[in-house]
Amino acid sequence: MTTLRRLALALGTALLASTATAQAPRAGGTLNLIVNPEPPGINLGNAKLGPSSFVGSKVYEGLISLSPKLEPIPRLAQSWTISPDGKTYTFKLRPNVKWHDGKPFTSADVLFSFKQYLPVTFARTKLIMEQVASIDAPDDMTVVFKLKQPYPAFMYIFEATGGTIMPRHLYEGVTDYRSTPINNTIVGTGPFKIGEWRRGAYIKLVKNPDYWDKGKPYLDNLYFHIVPDAAGRSIAFESGKVDAIRAGDVENFEIARLAAAPGVGLTKAGWEFLQPVGFLNMNLRNKPLDDARFRQAIAHAIDRQFIIKNIFSTFGEPVNGPFPPGYAFRDTSVETRYAYDPARAKALLDEMGLKAGSDGTRVNLRLLPLPYGETWQRLAEYTRERLNAVGIKTTIAATDVPGWFSRVSAGDFDLAYNFVYLLGDPAIGVSQTYLSTNQLNRGTAANVDGYVNKDVDSLLTRAEQEPKAEDRARLYSDLQKTLSRDLPILWTHQMVMPTVYRTKVKNLVSTGLGMNENFSDVWIDK
Repeated sequence: MTTLRRLALALGTALLASTATAQAPRAGGTLNLIVNPEPPGINLGNAKLGPSSFVGSKVYEGLISLSPKLEPIPRLAQSWTISPDGKTYTFKLRPNVKWHDGKPFTSADVLFSFKQYLPVTFARTKLIMEQVASIDAPDDMTVVFKLKQPYPAFMYIFEATGGTIMPRHLYEGVTDYRSTPINNTIVGTGPFKIGEWRRGAYIKLVKNPDYWDKGKPYLDNLYFHIVPDAAGRSIAFESGKVDAIRAGDVENFEIARLAAAPGVGLTKAGWEFLQPVGFLNMNLRNKPLDDARFRQAIAHAIDRQFIIKNIFSTFGEPVNGPFPPGYAFRDTSVETRYAYDPARAKALLDEMGLKAGSDGTRVNLRLLPLPYGETWQRLAEYTRERLNAVGIKTTIAATDVPGWFSRVSAGDFDLAYNFVYLLGDPAIGVSQTYLSTNQLNRGTAANVDGYVNKDVDSLLTRAEQEPKAEDRARLYSDLQKTLSRDLPILWTHQMVMPTVYRTKVKNLVSTGLGMNENFSDVWIDK
């Protein structure tokens, strides 16, 4: 029996034991939440932005979920084995699972998802599938992945938001998986089904009575309310209209006040897998951003401690490279530090020959703010003022979520605020952002900056295939040193993501996926 199989059995035993001694869940009730902003879609196979993952993770499933310690938890796969050489992964699927339209779930759906659909719609899956020599299904309930070489992070690709299992039967005859109208047909295997989507008002999910985990979900309905402004979202929580708010739903400076109310709790848990890092994308295809001195000048012009303390209200941790605090293989000893120093920024611009005009302007840039609420807008405004102060004339080009996604993924920007999920292992969460082969039109969690460094490509490739942890650590140390020096992206902070909730809501955050879990175990103490 493999280590992962033993972990899965031990975790299941522990969960059963804790359930037996804890208060028994009560069935029924409606959980009211906020989704901000309104997602462009909730089909997790082709909609990968945060709001889409939040809603869609209740409808669609992956083969596994992940515990807070990033141990795999069975979902559509009930067990698995890994060969001693680390190159063969065999999944035994859960029997008697039905799609929401009543069709049976089988290994054919897994093959379709990983061989056909996801590599087209999701750049990360395409990258990782390049490690796979073959995927086979010996029978309806077994899937075997054979890798070309060991890939220690491989299990992390099978959770719902990244390894979404799609219904093969709906896509018979379809050739364009990105734009087919079938993507608007929301059919998953999860504990909730689509009920109603009233654009601009709410998304309603309803209980799936045929869910494979008998007796679950406990809740009858989920409402994801769409409230256009942060003040309105605060009022919605204070008034009791909604039962929980996620990071970004309200201004960060409101969180402590809302959490202090009677019957309200706050947790920072649930981000163990995602580990988001905020950063400023810099388009290296555009001059003078292709010059490292210019990027360093931007870094010296912006006070990142101010950003953490005053814009994100202390909900953040400093970072000086692609590996944040607590992330595997982080090595702070090799990082280049860029302290807030406007005089140094001006000196670097002088060194480049970028002289100031009569109005103090040396160069003009466009800045795309992340359209995820007022905090990100304030960050863009702060950045504009700090860059203007050293002669980098910055114009904010605001857009909505689809427009931002389209422009960033197509490279139509100079500067753009963004954040990415690091997904448990740098072979997944870091490689996607810096590999020179993973550039435009692959989403925003890609190398949208146009950074090309063959040494970095080599380090990433060797590290992701290296089975020995000590050798991976050495390779990733070299990687951090190079990226920190080249500064292809300005890392602003590790994002600390609080969830504020009414304590009557039980099991709201219970796994390493946090609010992106499927909510089958969530219940309300009436």
